[in-house]
Amino acid sequence: MVKTNKSYSNQVIGNIALYYTAYILSLRGWNVLPTSRNTRGVDIVIYSQDGTKMHTIQVKGLSKRNPVPFGSNLNNLIAEFYVIVLLNELKSEPWTFVLKKENIIEKLDKKVKNGKVSYWLNDMKFLSEFKDKWDIIGYGY
Repeated sequence: MVKTNKSYSNQVIGNIALYYTAYILSLRGWNVLPTSRNTRGVDIVIYSQDGTKMHTIQVKGLSKRNPVPFGSNLNNLIAEFYVIVLLNELKSEPWTFVLKKENIIEKLDKKVKNGKVSYWLNDMKFLSEFKDKWDIIGYGY
């Protein structure tokens, strides 16, 4: 990784996480289709080489070990898989955590502030069991 003290915007962090995830999935034989950024829905659609398997993925990129935001409505969690990419302030290779939707939902904390609801994954220790668990998604060949 590039070693730098530069601070990156959330959009750049998200792009790094998205394309790093696409890279890893491509190495595992998937055809990878990133979707339009900053739109509702999933971030990546993948399908197998023979076209018989297809999955949806949401990518969450973080530059530091902070709670992971999941929005204000659980109905918006529509992806089958979630990949959390911790970029370690770009000082080393990213850490990836690969989870099924069910794993995420059971661990989310609900917060209400000024009448607004938000959902967060605060338990970073929980994530450790999903570190580099790309086999949860499998291979595309």
